[in-house]
Amino acid sequence: MPALLGVPVDVAYHLVSVLASLLAPLAGGLAAAGAIVLFTAAVRLILLPLSYRTLRGMHEQARIAPRVRALRDQHAGQPDKLRSELGALYKAEGTTMFAGCLPLLAQWPFFSVMYLLFRSPVIEGARNSLLAHDIFGAALGSHWLSGAGLLSGQGAVFAGLFILLAVVAWLSSRLARRITAAGTGGNTRAIPALPAVTRLLPYLTVAVAAFLPLATGLYLLTTSAWTVGERAILATALARARPASPR
Repeated sequence: MPALLGVPVDVAYHLVSVLASLLAPLAGGLAAAGAIVLFTAAVRLILLPLSYRTLRGMHEQARIAPRVRALRDQHAGQPDKLRSELGALYKAEGTTMFAGCLPLLAQWPFFSVMYLLFRSPVIEGARNSLLAHDIFGAALGSHWLSGAGLLSGQGAVFAGLFILLAVVAWLSSRLARRITAAGTGGNTRAIPALPAVTRLLPYLTVAVAAFLPLATGLYLLTTSAWTVGERAILATALARARPASPR
């Protein structure tokens, strides 16, 4: 385990263990899974101010989308000029084209801690008791391609995880476009066309989860669903505010 993350992993171990103990009377064998969900929610609450700024940044990006498209059309054969003009536009509007990446970058240390927590058989010199927990028979430290096989109970649990991640990714893509449409006053023609790789990016979580311990995949599902919830609230707020906007 990297020395830099040793202390955070120890802290996370104790937090998740305490949460699992508190949930045990209600959740039974799913207490550890519930503890991971609560731990993830706590992380997202800590990052809530950053997420709010990011959501505002996405709205600003949507608002200037017609101007971005106009610049791309105007300087289609001048990449250096286009880069300069786009940079000036984003600076003037107080946003960047990477505003939506901030929560992801901020979550990376927490994601790494959760990954290390469920791949470490020993924590603080003792057996990692969290590895003894499971979700419907699939150990929290297990991987998709390990164990009894794809057609086993473990394989079914992972299949359920992948399906849920795909559904969340689909919702994320739709909500991102709703937010963009709200920022442009419903003028979807003003939204710059996105390349296929950008549209498919939310589904990358499914591929990533295939190589993670089940517990880390659960963290990924929870934080992705949280993000969709945040964006849904913003999209609703923008839709309600639109009629009152000055023409």
